[in-house]
Amino acid sequence: MPAAPLARTDAMIRDTSILARLAAFRRPAARGHALAALALWGLLSGPAMAQALGGMDPVSLRDAGRPVGGDAAISTHWKGREWRFSNDANRAAFEANPGAYAPAFGGNCPVALSEGERHPGEPQHFVVLNGTVYLAGSASARERLRKDPAILGLAARAWKRQSR
Repeated sequence: MPAAPLARTDAMIRDTSILARLAAFRRPAARGHALAALALWGLLSGPAMAQALGGMDPVSLRDAGRPVGGDAAISTHWKGREWRFSNDANRAAFEANPGAYAPAFGGNCPVALSEGERHPGEPQHFVVLNGTVYLAGSASARERLRKDPAILGLAARAWKRQSR
C-alpha cells in the first residue's frame, strides 16, 4: 500500500518558515526527518545567534567612537558570545580587559532600565560616556541618555536589583 501523502496545515501553506514546515508533518517517519532537520538548523544557526554587537568591533566603539565591522577570522569568545574585531591589536586589547570594552548593563538599554524595564540595546545606537559603552534601544533613547546622564544612576540601581 502506498504511503499516505503528508498532511499539511493551512498555517504551513501560509507560513513558509522552517519551523512551520517541520511542525506540519503528521507521519512518524516524516517527524523523524523533521527532528533531524531541526537539529541541523540549530547547529548551523547557533553561532550567528551568539554573536556580540552584531559583529561590530567593541574596541572601535569605545576608542574610535564609531562602529567598525569586525572580521570573523579575528574573534574571541567571552561570556558565551563571539566578539569580532577589525584587527589583532583590538582583539588583544579586549582579551586583556573585556570589561572595559563590553557594553555596560549586559548590553541592555539604560533608559529602559531606568524606567523599570529590561530591553536589549542596539549597537547602532551606542553612546560612550566617561569611557564606558552603553547601548540605547533607539535613537530617541540615545538622545535622552546624552542629554540626561543622571539616567545612568537609575539604570545602575535597576540593574543591580535585576541581576541578583
